[in-house]
Amino acid sequence: MNKAVLDAIRGGIIISCQALQEDSTYGTPFMVAFASAAQRGGAVGIRCNGSEDVAAIKKATGLPIIGIWKRPCPDGLGHIITPTMEDARAVAEAGADIIAVDATDRPRPDDLDAVTLIRGIRSELGVLVMADCHDLAEAVRAEEAGADIAATTLGFPPGLGPYEPNLPFMRQMCNKVRIPVIAEGQYWDTENVRRAFDAGVWAVVIGSAVTRPWMITQRFVEASPAGRRR
Repeated sequence: MNKAVLDAIRGGIIISCQALQEDSTYGTPFMVAFASAAQRGGAVGIRCNGSEDVAAIKKATGLPIIGIWKRPCPDGLGHIITPTMEDARAVAEAGADIIAVDATDRPRPDDLDAVTLIRGIRSELGVLVMADCHDLAEAVRAEEAGADIAATTLGFPPGLGPYEPNLPFMRQMCNKVRIPVIAEGQYWDTENVRRAFDAGVWAVVIGSAVTRPWMITQRFVEASPAGRRR
C-alpha cells in the first residue's frame, strides 16, 4: 500500500489546502472545495491540516493525503508541524496516507525529538512519514531515522523573495538523500516547477499560489500602477 501511494503521487502536483482562523477561507467546507477543485485540475494529492479536514477531504476526493497537525510552538515562535505521536495518530486514523512532521530541533510540547517521532510513527502507525526539513543535515538525519520522504518545506534562508523557492536546497537534497524528495515552499511559477522536476524531485507541493486568493490578488496588484503607488 505504501508503495502504491508513492507511485500515485510521483511526477505530480500536490495542493496544500490549509487556512488560519483569521483567513476568510477558514473552515473545512472551504478546504474541501479547494481540494475538489484541485482534483478537477489534475492534482495527484492533497496536503491538509487536522483530523477533520483530512477525513472530509479524503471522503470527497479519494486522493492520497499528506496529513499534518499544526500546533503552536512551545517557545512561542510560530507553529510546529505534527509535533507529537498523539497528533500523528489522530491524523492517521482520519485517513492520511502520509504524515508530515517537523524535522527540525525546535521544541515540541512533550519534548520528543524528531528522530524518535519519525521512528515511532513508522513502527506504531504504519504510514509513510514525510520529513519537513530546514536544511540538508535534517534531511539526512530524517532518512537515517526511517523517513520515507524528505521535503524542502521549511528551507527559507534570509533574502529569499516571497515568490521564490529555495532551488539550491532542493537540488542539494536531490543529490544527497536516496529517499524521494518533495519540493515545497513558495512555488508560484510553472518554470520553477519544471526546474524542480528536472532536478529529480518526486512531486511538488503548491500552496498559497492556489489556495490563498488574497495573496494571488496581491501579486497582481503589485504589478499594477495603483499597487506601485502604495
